Order: sequence, then structure tokens, then C-alpha cells
Amino acid sequence: MTGTTLDRVSSDITVFSGSAHPAFADEVCQILDVDLSPARTQRFSNDCLQVQLRDNCRKRDVFIVQPLVPPVQENLVELLLMLDAARGASAAHITAVIPHYAYARSDKKDAPRISIGARLVAQLLETSGADRVVSMALHSPQVHGMFDIPVDHLDATKVLAGHFRKRDLSNTVVVSPDFGSAKLANQFSRALDVPVAAGSKRRMSDDRVIIDAIVGDVAGKDVIILDDEIATAGSILELTEKLREENVGRISVACTHGLFTGPAAERLVSGGFDEIVTTNTVPSHVELPNVTTLSVAPLFAEAMRRINTGESISSLFSDEVTYG
Repeated sequence: MTGTTLDRVSSDITVFSGSAHPAFADEVCQILDVDLSPARTQRFSNDCLQVQLRDNCRKRDVFIVQPLVPPVQENLVELLLMLDAARGASAAHITAVIPHYAYARSDKKDAPRISIGARLVAQLLETSGADRVVSMALHSPQVHGMFDIPVDHLDATKVLAGHFRKRDLSNTVVVSPDFGSAKLANQFSRALDVPVAAGSKRRMSDDRVIIDAIVGDVAGKDVIILDDEIATAGSILELTEKLREENVGRISVACTHGLFTGPAAERLVSGGFDEIVTTNTVPSHVELPNVTTLSVAPLFAEAMRRINTGESISSLFSDEVTYG
């Protein structure tokens, strides 16, 4: 199966979208050839939200699409209310489709008296009514284990690699900003059949890092920097400065989640990158030159179809399927 042509889902599927990224949900529904069901979110005078699902849920396979993007807390509460509404409406099965799970970065207790947000939000999703979660690029493997319900963890590597295969990669190396992302970078480099390198990174704060060295041969090479998420672009800018000390050639950037928050736009413009490639897991709110946005809606649509029809999700990554 190739492109965006999918086998039909069963007639009992209902898809809703929260306010965070309705364009993504609409694209998924077009691929699935189903209507996006209407929902309404209201705000009371005391600032509380109320959600109403405006389509039948009884005994149906309900999917609620909502990435956790800024304003994250607003979108999270809206998602929880939608899950609760579907459960109260006697849905047979409820799947939270979360293309970007923002709290995945709060995955460890690395300071005294802090909450492990990734685990807490996972518990809230289940308590609110989610029977299953579909997400992409969860930042670290341990986040998957924080859920007590099934989680389908999708990967954009094939989509991103498909874009870069269109160019001459004979003098190219993939570079990870840190060793924590080296496994992802290694997978990406194998898909492109190019070498891999990594930065030795120390995080000083949420938006400030220090990269002491580049581990791997990058001198004179064209570079593709790969990261799961770009928020403020602090790591990317620091890594770029270190790479330029190695006299690299063209520098491209690839990521799954292009949040581009705070000073990111200014930093990415000043970086002089040949190209910035991201996916549409999050809505675009900034205008940047040389940005290419690839759609992962076909991948999410196929995962949702397989959930609905009871087919294997894990085999999705071994099938010879082309997305994007």
C-alpha cells in the first residue's frame, strides 16, 4: 500500500478534534474517508471549560485528536474533558490521538521535590476515559512505560528520510545534538546509508545548553542535524556553532516536532541553515525561510485504521509502506 490510499475503516468509527490542531484531524479524516465529527468548547465566566461532543458516540470506536501544544495546559484540559464526555456517552472504545505529547520531556526526577509530569499526565488520560493512546516521538523510551493502557508509539524516521533521499548524500553525515538522541540518529543514518556523529551536550537550563565536542568525523562534510523536537532552538544553535568550527559544508536541520517557541525563529534565521525540515504534528505559527513541512497524517490515519479493524500496529513499521 502506498501514498494516501487506505482500506476503508468500519462504519462504527467517530473522529473528533480538539482546538489545538483541527487541520491535522481534518487531513486524517480525509485520508480515512470519514467525516470529522463536530465538537464545541465553551468557557464559563469563571474561566472553566465545557466540552460537548456533537455526534453519536454510543457503542462506537471514538478517536479524539489533540496534540499537546501551547497553550499546553488549555489543550490538555480540553482533551481530558473530551475523553470524559466520550466515556459518558457510552463509547465502546476511546483512543486519544496525541501527535505531540509535550509532557514527555518531564520523564525523570532530576531535582528534589519535583513531579514526573509524563507519568501524571498518562494517569490523567486513563482516568478521563482513554483506552489507548497514539503518539509520535515520545522523547525517551521510559515514557512509553509510564502508561497502564496500550500506547502506539509512531516514528517519523521514514517520512523524514524519504525527503532527504532525493538529494546527493555522498558527502553527508547525520549529527545528533546529544548521546540521548543518538539511537534515533543512528536509525535515521541507516535509512540514508550515511555515517552518524553526536554532540557532547550539557543542559544548563530549559533553553541553554553547552556542547563541548562533536564525537564523530564531520570535518568537510555536509550535515543533517536530527532532533525529535525543536522548541527554542538553543541546542541547535549551540551545535551549529561547534560544527562550523569543524569547517562543515551545508547544514540542514530535521525534526519531528517543530514547535519553534520563544526566540526559535530568530535563532533559526541566524543559523544560516540550508533547509529546515519538520512534520505537521504541531500547527505552524511562525514564518521561517527554507522550511519544509512533511505530513505524517497518512501514518496516523493508517494506525487509526488498524486500531479500528483490529490489525497489528507493530507490523506497520515492517510493512513496505511509503508515507508522505
